[in-house]
Amino acid sequence: MKDRIRRAAYAAAVVSAVMPGAAHAQEPSDAHIAAARNAISALGATDPFDDILPAAALGLKGRLIANNPDLEDQISDIVDSETLAMVSRRSALEEEAARIYASAFTEEDLKMIAEFYETEAGQKLLQNGPIVSREVNGAVSVWARGIERDLLQNVVAKMNEAGLRANVEGAAPGGSTAPLEGAPAQGATQN
Repeated sequence: MKDRIRRAAYAAAVVSAVMPGAAHAQEPSDAHIAAARNAISALGATDPFDDILPAAALGLKGRLIANNPDLEDQISDIVDSETLAMVSRRSALEEEAARIYASAFTEEDLKMIAEFYETEAGQKLLQNGPIVSREVNGAVSVWARGIERDLLQNVVAKMNEAGLRANVEGAAPGGSTAPLEGAPAQGATQN
């Protein structure tokens, strides 16, 4: 579920970044909207929004029943009935999403997006992309800490060679106060 929300948020961010104010551009053709719908479907871009109405209904039931515990059955029946009556409004969201995508991408772009994401590789990217991104971000963090550590050690060594006193407290990666190899002990003076 979180991965789908991230994908939808990413897609919305891409649309916003690529075409700010695009919703006010020329109306896309029916074929362009159809291509957008296919791309949205292939991406699963609006799937996370399927839970909005059921979650709202569940939350409303909980609040109303907490304030009116004697009316639990009636509240449940009414909320369920009204929730079902609102299901058809979901199509308005799909229509708006299709228009946003159509404003950000050409019809041909959308066809290529849908075609790719309907392939085995595209589906694998949707499924494994968030995991791969998380692992790459972890590798970047380890790499960055190593770069920071090595840079600090190199700078301290050069400062020592130049006869400068290097106060490195809190300068180590992650704010560590552990002494670095080659760094003078706290309070020590350089000659």
